[in-house]
Formats: sequence, C-alpha cells, structure tokens
Amino acid sequence: MRLGWNCPILSLLLTLLLAGWSGRALADDVLVKSFSNGSGAGSVGISISDDSEDKEEDGPQALDVGDDGKLFVLDQINGRVLSFDPSDPAATPRSLRLPPDLQPTDLVARAGTIFVWDGKVHALEATGPKDASDRGLTETRSGEPVDDFTRTAFAQMGSETIEQGPFRGIPPSRSPAVSRQFVATRGKGQVTVDVALTDRGADATLEVRMKDAPKPIAKLPLRVRDKLGSIAFLEIDKNGRMFVLAENIPTSVADSASAFVVRYSSTGAIEGIYELPLSQTVVVSRRFVTVSPDGDVYFLRSQKNAVEVVGLGFRAMANPKIIGLSGNLPNYGVPGFANPVGASMAVGPLTRQRVIQTAYGFEGVRWRVAPSNYGPERDEVCAGFQGRIRRPMYLIGHLGQDVHSVPYCWGCQGSLAQFVAKIQRGALAGNVCTKNNVRTDVVGVDCSSFVSATWGLSTHFTTAVIPSIASRLSNPWDLRPGDALDKPGSHVVLFLGFTADRKAEVMEASPGACGGRVCRNIYPLGALLARGFIPLRYRALLDSR
Repeated sequence: MRLGWNCPILSLLLTLLLAGWSGRALADDVLVKSFSNGSGAGSVGISISDDSEDKEEDGPQALDVGDDGKLFVLDQINGRVLSFDPSDPAATPRSLRLPPDLQPTDLVARAGTIFVWDGKVHALEATGPKDASDRGLTETRSGEPVDDFTRTAFAQMGSETIEQGPFRGIPPSRSPAVSRQFVATRGKGQVTVDVALTDRGADATLEVRMKDAPKPIAKLPLRVRDKLGSIAFLEIDKNGRMFVLAENIPTSVADSASAFVVRYSSTGAIEGIYELPLSQTVVVSRRFVTVSPDGDVYFLRSQKNAVEVVGLGFRAMANPKIIGLSGNLPNYGVPGFANPVGASMAVGPLTRQRVIQTAYGFEGVRWRVAPSNYGPERDEVCAGFQGRIRRPMYLIGHLGQDVHSVPYCWGCQGSLAQFVAKIQRGALAGNVCTKNNVRTDVVGVDCSSFVSATWGLSTHFTTAVIPSIASRLSNPWDLRPGDALDKPGSHVVLFLGFTADRKAEVMEASPGACGGRVCRNIYPLGALLARGFIPLRYRALLDSR
C-alpha cells in the first residue's frame, strides 16, 4: 500500500510525532469519590439546574490535599469543609464547620491549617475531639500578615488581592519577562520558582531554587503548540518529581484550549502529563486540581447534579518537545436571535472607557442597609439548595451598616441609578435563589443584566441572546476591556484585562463566586474557554476594533 501525504493514517502519525506524543502510554482517569446534592455526611451543596436561562451552577469551589494525603473539599453552600482519605473512599467524610460569617471561594490545606479565601486569607484550625466526625473551625492568627508562600498558593488559581481603582490590563505581548512564585512543597520544603516566558509566548523556562539559594536545582522546559496561558508550579513530591499546571490557548477559536499538569523528573526532564478533563458540562470552580505528597493528581469535576473527585491518569511522553492536546472542542454554535421586542440599544457614543466606568460604578456604589432592604430575619429558603436563603451572603449581619456593590438578584435588571432609587424607596436587596421563580419586589442585577447595563442597554439581554448583538472574537488573545466571555444559557462575565501572569481579570454578578454581588475576579483564561465560554465584542462599541 502506497501512503501519500493526503493519507489520513500518515497525517495522523505525523501530527502525533510533531506533538511529541510518539510512544506515549495512557492511563485512564479513576473516579475516586462522588457526591450527590444534599446536606448529609456524604453529600455536598450544589444547585439543581433546570432548562431556564442564565442559571449559573454553584457548588464546591475548591479541592486540596493535606500533608497526610487526605483530600479536602470546600462545601461552602453547606458552610463546611469535607475531608476524606482517597485510599478509603467508601468511608464517611469528616465535616469541619466553617465560621458562620465566612463564605469562602477557595481553600488551601497546609501544615495542619485550613486557609480559606473570601477576598482575603483566613487561617482556620479545627476544634473539638480529633476523632470526631463533625468538628468546628475557628479563625486563628488573624492579625498576622500573609506570607509569600500562602499568597502564591491562592494566586495560582486567581484568588489574589485586586487593588481598588481602574485596571487597564496588560496586553499578553507585554507580560513580564520573568515572574516569581513561592511554593511550599512536600518533597523539598520551600522553593522559589522563576518563570521566564519568551516573546512568542509558546515557550517558557522555570528555574527552581531552594529558598535563598543562588543556583537552581532544576531548569524546567515548557513548550506548547499555540500560546501559554496560566503557568503554576504546584508541587515537588516525596520522590523529587515536580508538577507544573499549564494552559495551551490557541489563537483561533477553531481550536480548543486545554489545561494539563506536566510531571518532571527530579533532574528536570519531562516524563509526561495529566490532561485535565475540562468541558462544557464541567462547572467553573476555583481550585480544580491538586497534587498529593506521593504525586497523585486529583481533579474536581463539578457538574449540574453531582460533584466528583477524579484521580487523573498519567500519559508518559517519549522524546517530548511540544505539548499539544486535541481535546473536545466546545460547541460554539449559537442560535440566531432577533432583538427582543421593545429592546432598546445603547443611545449615543459608547466607548470602552464608558463601559468600564459603568462597571466600576456597580462594584463600588456604597449604600446603607435599611430594615426594608434587609427583609425579615426569617428569610426565604431557596429551592434546590440546602441551608441557603434569599439574602446574599455579603449582606448578612450588616443591617444598618454601609456596604458596597450592587447585590446579585436572579432575574432583576436596571441601571445603577434605578437601583439606588429603589433602594432609597425601601426595596428588598438581592435574591440568590436562582432555582426559584423571579421576584418582582427585589432589586439588583444578575450576570447578564449587569453586562447589559454596562453596554448601555435598557433591556435585559440574556446569555443566550447576547451573541446576537456581539461579534465572536476569532482570537481569544484579542480580548480588550469592555468585551465579554459568555457561556450561553449559563453565565457571562465582563472582561477587564489580562493580568501580568496572563490570566483574565473580569467583573461579574454571581451568587457564589462573589458572595452574591458584583465583584472582580481573576480566572485562568484557558479554563474558561475549555468550559465553553465564548469571547465576544459588543458591536456598538465605537472602538470595536
């Protein structure tokens, strides 16, 4: 049989060879433990989705592993952290109850302490008998400054302090040549990692040093097919192997973004990768991957009706040069929608500066929580949630106090001026019960009405309709302040800019990620794209180039 260049078999072999995959060995992913919805010992709090639009799923936001190899799942809807041994997944998890005033979105387990993030770091320690199945967590060391190693651990997944004031963004081509990470590893103790990125953006070198040592103990090469997104040095295990989280983000939405963990030998040679099974059915979570002291890699797969902890299979690579994955391409096909009846588009010139100024107004507005805004103390209980009430978390306990930001309100819409006027007239503030019917006696914005307002629209355009008034960007790296990342039928965020480490800073209205208000967040861009978010540009922007 003669093989020509157009032969599919030869083309496949050539593709695998160029991608550095010849001779690879594939290990299957393993389901370690599955959690159903609920508040019992073996369940976690997750939203129950239906067919309605703009239902952002909410459930466990973080998975991490302790120094003893036990896994910790942040079950923030139920106000607790669940702990279990992956070697005995059938055993009932132990519960660690969070302080009632905390609703964190990230978790890090280090040296017997549970650190959580709710806009700042809180150090928590367990109280009560050590062998009890249900213990409390109390805050400790509240006055101590956060060290570089804890700060880096949270920043790996975007949980980092965002300075107040305008954010202009950093074009990906102007990312710093070298950035530094501080990592407390289980195999080598504290190390510093300098990440040097090339101008082309597809190549990087990581120099790993023992704390305060002048010479590196390893230089780790990293090259992807397209462009590198987020890069995070995760761990050195007890065998000296090193683990790095990285993203490959294509320059065209015709190709799929991917995220993976690269495993290096103790001498710095690439041994293979763990591919992260991100897809449109996987809900956005903050800390979705972690590495154990023994080198096992775990993934948090949050879906609509269940949450799974998955042990990722290792793919050995022979002669690795370029890491190029061909994962499932998200379905970017969006039905064509006509503008809704009565829809009013932006009037007058709309610039990016105006869009961003409007967004900052929603986040920064200050107002006093009057009794009529707060509502009765016996609040409504949400359908589809265990223990959650209508009132957004950031308002709880703040009756009669000043707060900032417009609250999340399922199905609500309106301009900032309309919100302020209604609050002053005594309207109820916020509604995070996304499973319940929309209420007309509550004020605030949900994700799509927030983006609609920043774009100057007087009518609420849902996440499914937003693509009809926007152009899809062929290159996600072309995102500019005032653009959006939209997952039709689920969630939309306003893009603010790229951070120095090539993540996406966004502003969003969210019941979970923002504690029930409008806030800024940072996400790895590749993780958003792989989950089905589409980069969009509103067509009416004056500088829409």
